[in-house]
Amino acid sequence: MVRIIGPSEIEAMLDAEEAAFDTGAPGAAATLTAFRAARRKPRLVTVNFSGGITQKCWSVTRTNGDYRVIYLPLAGYFSLCVESDFGPLDIGVHGPAIACFNSV
Repeated sequence: MVRIIGPSEIEAMLDAEEAAFDTGAPGAAATLTAFRAARRKPRLVTVNFSGGITQKCWSVTRTNGDYRVIYLPLAGYFSLCVESDFGPLDIGVHGPAIACFNSV
């Protein structure tokens, strides 16, 4: 059974990910700075998936106009979602929040 977590636990996961992020690689410090600037308190949103499926998930970054990072509670990981006329759409980029954020 999947354990659903709430906003405070998601924020703790993000804090831990930021603390462990290796800023030694070229451009990594800038990535972390940009992620921190885009980060927001988790906000409940409806995410669209292929096949017309929708799910309540947690938006953890502000949109840049094209993308945002979402926490998928039933899956237990983060996703990069593209903005659409119908709200965020999962595009299959999953994993750690900063990695999803940095994939575009």
